[in-house]
Amino acid sequence: MARIGVEHSLTNVQEALKERGYEVIPLRGENDAKGCDCCVITGQDANVMGIQNAVVACPVIEASGLTAEEICRKVDEKVR
Repeated sequence: MARIGVEHSLTNVQEALKERGYEVIPLRGENDAKGCDCCVITGQDANVMGIQNAVVACPVIEASGLTAEEICRKVDEKVR
């Protein structure tokens, strides 16, 4: 199954993705995102981890304003 990097503060999203069978990688720094198929960030400061500086070549989903279920659907769309 796909590897999904999730910002460490989004624990509800991490759990929801694990329930769907995804391998969840907590993102604490820019190197954690390498090798992920998709990343989910809070959007509070999208560039704080350097993810938007093309550190990774995977889709990045901004979680602000979305429920865990909505984020899971977006991840499904991106990795399939």
